[in-house]
Amino acid sequence: MDLVCLRYPLVIAHRGYSSQRPENTLIAFEKAIQSNAPMIEFDVTLTRDRKVVVIHDETLDRTTSGHGLVADHSLAELKGLDAGSWFSKRFSGETIPTLAEALAAIDGRAAVNIEIKPEAVEAHHPDDAVERQIRRLLEHRGGWGDILVSSFDIRVLAELARTPSPPALGYLTDGGDDDTIFDACQSIGAFSWNAHYRDLTRLRIEKAHTLELRVLAYTVNDPRDMAALFRMGVDGIFTDDPEVARTTLSAMQGF
Repeated sequence: MDLVCLRYPLVIAHRGYSSQRPENTLIAFEKAIQSNAPMIEFDVTLTRDRKVVVIHDETLDRTTSGHGLVADHSLAELKGLDAGSWFSKRFSGETIPTLAEALAAIDGRAAVNIEIKPEAVEAHHPDDAVERQIRRLLEHRGGWGDILVSSFDIRVLAELARTPSPPALGYLTDGGDDDTIFDACQSIGAFSWNAHYRDLTRLRIEKAHTLELRVLAYTVNDPRDMAALFRMGVDGIFTDDPEVARTTLSAMQGF
């Protein structure tokens, strides 16, 4: 599987199939694969002992049985937490995955968007910086043609862009003017502009396309918004419910 060979527009499972399973868990990823989502998005950050784990929030309180900052806990401590019961007692015992575990579980059955959380980014880029660990893991995996690495922090994307044959990069934004956004995308040779869906217009999408940028919209759960974005020409949407998005897109064939 390769990003350039995927069929666009994409339906991207946001944190896995997060409307039906606890977000950013292996069972959420498996459910997304079962729904035939062509891409799965998840978030990564660093533990106290500098392991790369999959979790969205800077803190543990919302989605686990733990409390406090993720960065204040070791991987062993995080593995002892319940990451499923907050969603439903049916999923008690689910754990916080490592990045390696998430990639192994998906196993090439879907493309992957790895979002690096801003709190994991370090300006001095040490040898075990999150982006360097991701790069080494992808090299060990044997390739990254099916991987998109995204972040709101342009510094971490720029660091990856300076590596030989970098993975595809996606610049995440929430607001911002065209010049700033597109200059940043061009400076890192971005594959995609990952924008909040309310920031998108047909004109902005067309301008991005002239710069050979894919436009991926987050996070879209209302079928009416999905349909409007597909009509405007987005290249993909992040959604908590991939089956609704796929049904919406199928009904619009020929739009």
